[in-house]
Amino acid sequence: MRKFLYITFFLLLLSAGGLTWLTMAELMPFPHDLSFSHSKIRKAQVLDRNDIPLTITYQNQWNIHDYVPLHSIPEMLQRIFITAEDKRFYQHHGPDWKARWHAMLQNIKSLRVVRGASTISEQSVRILHPRPRTFWSRWVEGFEAQQLEAQFSKADILEFYLNQVPYAHQRRGVVQAARHYFDRDLDTLNLKEMMALAVLVRAPSRLDLKRGTQAIEKPIAYLANKMLTEQQISQSDYETILTSPLSLKDVSLTVQASHFVNHIYQSQPIEKLQTLGKLHTTLDGSLQTAIQHILDQRLIDLKDKNVSNGAVLVVDHQKNEILAWVNSGISSDKVAESYIDAITTPRQPGSTLKPLLYASALEKGWTAATLIEDSPLAEAVGVGLHNYRNYSRIYYGKLRLRDALGNSLNIPAIRTIQFVGTDYFLTKLRQLGFSTLTAHPNFYGDGLALGNGGVTLFDLVQAYTVLANRGHFSNLQVLRDNPYVKQYTVFDDKITSIIADILSDPDARRLEFGRGALLRFPIQTAVKTGTSSDYRDAWAIGFNYHYTVGVWLGNLDQQPMSQVSGAGGPALVLRAVFAELNRYKESESLYLNPQLINVKICRDTGTLATPQCASRGEWFISGTEPTQTMLAKTELSPSPLFLRQPSNNLQLAIDPRIPDDLEAFPFILAGDTQKGTSIEWLVDDEVIGITPANQTKFLWNLERGTHTAQAKLWLTNTETPLKTPSVEFIVK
Repeated sequence: MRKFLYITFFLLLLSAGGLTWLTMAELMPFPHDLSFSHSKIRKAQVLDRNDIPLTITYQNQWNIHDYVPLHSIPEMLQRIFITAEDKRFYQHHGPDWKARWHAMLQNIKSLRVVRGASTISEQSVRILHPRPRTFWSRWVEGFEAQQLEAQFSKADILEFYLNQVPYAHQRRGVVQAARHYFDRDLDTLNLKEMMALAVLVRAPSRLDLKRGTQAIEKPIAYLANKMLTEQQISQSDYETILTSPLSLKDVSLTVQASHFVNHIYQSQPIEKLQTLGKLHTTLDGSLQTAIQHILDQRLIDLKDKNVSNGAVLVVDHQKNEILAWVNSGISSDKVAESYIDAITTPRQPGSTLKPLLYASALEKGWTAATLIEDSPLAEAVGVGLHNYRNYSRIYYGKLRLRDALGNSLNIPAIRTIQFVGTDYFLTKLRQLGFSTLTAHPNFYGDGLALGNGGVTLFDLVQAYTVLANRGHFSNLQVLRDNPYVKQYTVFDDKITSIIADILSDPDARRLEFGRGALLRFPIQTAVKTGTSSDYRDAWAIGFNYHYTVGVWLGNLDQQPMSQVSGAGGPALVLRAVFAELNRYKESESLYLNPQLINVKICRDTGTLATPQCASRGEWFISGTEPTQTMLAKTELSPSPLFLRQPSNNLQLAIDPRIPDDLEAFPFILAGDTQKGTSIEWLVDDEVIGITPANQTKFLWNLERGTHTAQAKLWLTNTETPLKTPSVEFIVK
């Protein structure tokens, strides 16, 4: 008998040792910090500049985006959880053995598991160290719960539990659950909603409120009765809980900026910039919402004009930070369009490139008083001719550069790009950040001055910030404290000062736009509008001392609008946006370089003013202003002779409806002919006519075939004429 007892004792001792060894081997360590603020991030949360969420994500292992300290969780909510899950939380040291024995006896009597008796500490262990739900795992969790409480305080454990307890739909913690079911913050929850959050953790899927609220009413009533018995709630509270229904509400973001967020993910090195799982952006959520309302309302007003889409981009150019990135569309049935970001979609910019063109002309020696010819003009385009015209179809003769730009005239712009050079202008545009103008200069030709190359609203606003920032380029920022900044100078600040002064001058735009108040802002603002061919795009862009704003209206399906121009459609949006931006700001003027010289000139000639002419003040870069002995650079520089018509490789077709002897094509000579006496016109090296030097057009009767054309300008007292290059053309 004694031997049997020794053997039994030895076996029991061996079993205890084995159990102890297995238990110790199963125990896992805990992290040094239960906040998991430095855990690995699968997807960061994007916030506006005031920490308002722009995205919601539940893809991370831990709740780090909606983590709140214990002192920010309502005390009543804490008490409800402790009452529901672990009423002796502050008395035990991990497992509650008394509760375990009661649960075991209750389960035996019921012949099924009706009670678990896991403490909050044990549930926290289960969250930290997930295991299959077995008796062995429950055994190990008890010891780990003791270790957890030895390492962390009760407050730390409760804070962790309330922030990480799992709910349905990948939500973790009471903050995410409150927003998911009630779209409420914790401090706005009523007693019944708090109790619902506590009851839900027992069976998150089975009791999921999105599947119905009836199943949870009974356990809530049981919990309410328990708290009433313990005098934690009043009789009135208890009756309210039993009689009031749970009101569910879908969560929604207060700021809609999905296109802005997509741009960040596509353009930024996210993994290097996210901090604590959050991306702090430059966007101003309240401004974003206000501008969204402005744009939405404008689209409603223009609905009968076949305007379906619009976009607004707002930049604080003093910091080069994007403040608002707004898209809008009223054609919600066109699902594909909702995924298109109009701010990054290339569109025809119309006249909005002209300020950049004239800045290039100033760089090459012109002044704001330079005279540019505004008269009918036809230019070669491919193998054909294009007749350029102004928007109003009015021609003003010789105009100063200030008036040509202010009135956005097309023909002076064509003559300006011929002076500047398409290749030079295209190089400037690329320096200004236009990423979509990638073709060869010959692809665009002179039409680049009128916006025949597709650009994005993003790039256009970026370029205008250079004008606003005294000629300095700095890439637009979407993230706060972003180290990836590119900076360089594109234009001298004297040039950008003159361009800004022209764009903010109501007198400069009087011919085409009048002196109306729509483009005259209370605070000095440089404004430019643009309209593409067939009214497919309407633009308005401007900048004051602090902000640059760009507006586009049109249809993302490329349908034309019903005669909506930049001055008629988006200009009103631009005005409303600047009113919102200036609401709480002190007014300031645009920057004007103090080294510029103001000289009074004749309005018609750009020369030094006399008592006999209508005059105005004009700004000049030192050395370019008119003087008594030297006129300002008011005339176009003499250009070499060339045939404007026909152009090289031009193809003409004889009209069978017109008699052959009446069908003629005008040859046009371009260049300086003032010193000439006569012009000889040649076809296939034979003289077909002679005109005086001031008559630079000659009508030639069409003949089928391939021909060459040339002109010779005879000068006084010379035996050798000036010749144009020979051009080849075809008549079919």
